[in-house]
Amino acid sequence: MTHEWHVLIEEDTWTNERADGVALRLHRWTLAGTYRIGQDEAEAVAAAEDAALHYIPRALARRARPGDEPAREAFLGRDGTWVVLVRQRQRVCHIRVSAARLVHARKEAEAPPKTLKEKLRGALDGPPPLPEPWAPPGSPARTRPERD
Repeated sequence: MTHEWHVLIEEDTWTNERADGVALRLHRWTLAGTYRIGQDEAEAVAAAEDAALHYIPRALARRARPGDEPAREAFLGRDGTWVVLVRQRQRVCHIRVSAARLVHARKEAEAPPKTLKEKLRGALDGPPPLPEPWAPPGSPARTRPERD
């Protein structure tokens, strides 16, 4: 597999939840877009910088008027990741932009549909056992507690 470079853009999104009478604003980073650049790392780094300086988050883009230019503060981390603070009309958004190399990809594979005989056997025998959880190479395999 050839190593392809991509630009990853993440947005800080939030949801409002209520728990025990308290309003909570929960933040999480959401992958907003991946853009294939090619096989040149320098080109991917330049594209990431351009995205950090010009990308407008969805929360601001929905409410923007023609000609609006949001305030922007862009920080470059030691690892090459850009963290950008974008402000417009009392709204503040954060984005994270990075250049990343795709080193592994796998397509989804679905199991074939069960036959009627397998469905009936599954109903009588119960569900099949779950696959073993992942463990690092060289470590003893994790075991599930047995049910009484």
